[in-house]
Amino acid sequence: MNTHQMEFSLRDHLRAARRETADRFHGSVGFWIVSLTLFLLLAQSGAPSPLYPVYQQQLHLASAATTAIFSIYICGLLLSLLTVGSLSDYVGRRPVILASALLSVVSLLVFADAGSLAVLLVARALQGMAVGAGMGAIGAAMIDLEPVHGTRLAAVLNGALPPAGLAVGALASGFLVQDAPAPTVTVYVVFGVLLAVMAVMVVFISERGPRSAATPSAFIPRLAVPRETRRIFGAVAGCMVSSWALAGLYLGMAPTIMVGVLGISSHVVAGAAVATVTGVGALTGIVGRHRDARITMLVGAAALIIGPVLSVIALSQHSVWGFFASAPVAGVGFGAAFQGGLRLLLAKAPANGRAGLLSTVYLVSYIALGVPAVIAGWLVPQLGLGVVVDSYAAFVIVVAVLALALQWALPRVGRTERLADAAEDTQ
Repeated sequence: MNTHQMEFSLRDHLRAARRETADRFHGSVGFWIVSLTLFLLLAQSGAPSPLYPVYQQQLHLASAATTAIFSIYICGLLLSLLTVGSLSDYVGRRPVILASALLSVVSLLVFADAGSLAVLLVARALQGMAVGAGMGAIGAAMIDLEPVHGTRLAAVLNGALPPAGLAVGALASGFLVQDAPAPTVTVYVVFGVLLAVMAVMVVFISERGPRSAATPSAFIPRLAVPRETRRIFGAVAGCMVSSWALAGLYLGMAPTIMVGVLGISSHVVAGAAVATVTGVGALTGIVGRHRDARITMLVGAAALIIGPVLSVIALSQHSVWGFFASAPVAGVGFGAAFQGGLRLLLAKAPANGRAGLLSTVYLVSYIALGVPAVIAGWLVPQLGLGVVVDSYAAFVIVVAVLALALQWALPRVGRTERLADAAEDTQ
C-alpha cells in the first residue's frame, strides 16, 4: 500500500469513526450534550457578577464602571441575537453552537488576564456576543434531538436551564471568590475548561433539524417571529418582560443591596440571593411541566406582583431574613411566568423557525433584564439606592399587572399547547 492509499484509508477510517460517534450522539446523548452546553453557557455569563466589588477595589473603579461592564454585555448579546440568532436555521446547529462555546472560552481567557477597565469591557462584550449567538441554536438543537417526541422536555429545559445556569454560575463564583486563591483567575479557568470540554463533544452531535435556504435578506437584523406564533407572542410578551426585569433587579443590584441596605459584604450571600430567585425559577418550570401552560403563566404573573412587594417591605425594615424569604416567591414568578409563556410559543413553532423564535424570545428577555438594570445603575448616585430599588420593583409590578390584564383579554391562547399535544398524539 502506497502513501496515498494509506492517507485515503486513514481519512475514510476517521470519517467512519466520526459518523459512528455522531450516530451515538444522535438521540438522547446529543440532547443532553447540548442541554449541558446551554447550562454552562449561562453559568459562565453569571460568573463575573460577584467579582464586581473585587474589581472596584483592585482597579479603583467607580460604581458607574460596573454599570458600564454590565451594559456592554447586554449590548453584545443583543447585537448577536439580532444578527446571527437565526443563523443555525440556515447553516445547521452544530457550527453555531461550536462557535459560541469557543468564543465563550476566549472571553473567559480575556477575563482571567484583565488588569484594566478596558480589558474587562472587551471580555464582557465577547461574552455577550457568545451567549447571544448560542442560545437560539442550542435551544433549537434541544428540540431537534429530544429523546421522546411530545414529552415537552426540550421546551421545559429551554425555560429552566437559563435561570438554573445563572443560579449556579453566581453561587459557584461567589464561593470561588470567597475561598479560592486568585479569585479573578480561578473562576474563569474553571468555566473555561468545562466549556472547552463541551465544545469537543459538540463536534460529534448530529444535525437533525431542517434548514431554510439562506438569502442575503435572511441576515438583516430583525425580530424573527413565525406567523404561526405571532398572536401567542403578543399575549405572552408581558410575562416574559416582567419576569426577566425581576431577574435583572437581583442580578444587577443584589450585591449593591447586600452592602448598601442590609450591611452584608459576603460574596457568597450575594450569590445566594441571585441563586435563590433563579434557582427556584428553574425548579418551578421543571416541577410544573405537566401543568397547563397558561395557568402556570398566570400564577407566575401573580407571584411577580407579590414577590417584589415583599422584597420592598423587607428592605424597608433592613431585614435579611425577610429579603431572603421574599426571594423564593419572586423565583416562582420568574420561572412560572417565563416558562409557561415559552411552552405556549414552542408548541406552535415551526421546525425551521425555532432558532429565530428562541433568539427573539431571549432578545426581548435580555432587553427586559438589561435596560432597567443599566438605568437603575446610573440613577443610584443621583436618587439613592432605596428610591431606585423601590422604583425598579414598582416597574416589575406594573408590567406584571399589564401581563395579567392581557391574558384575561385573550382567553383562547391557553388552548394552544393542549391542541398541539393532541395533534402530536394522533400522528
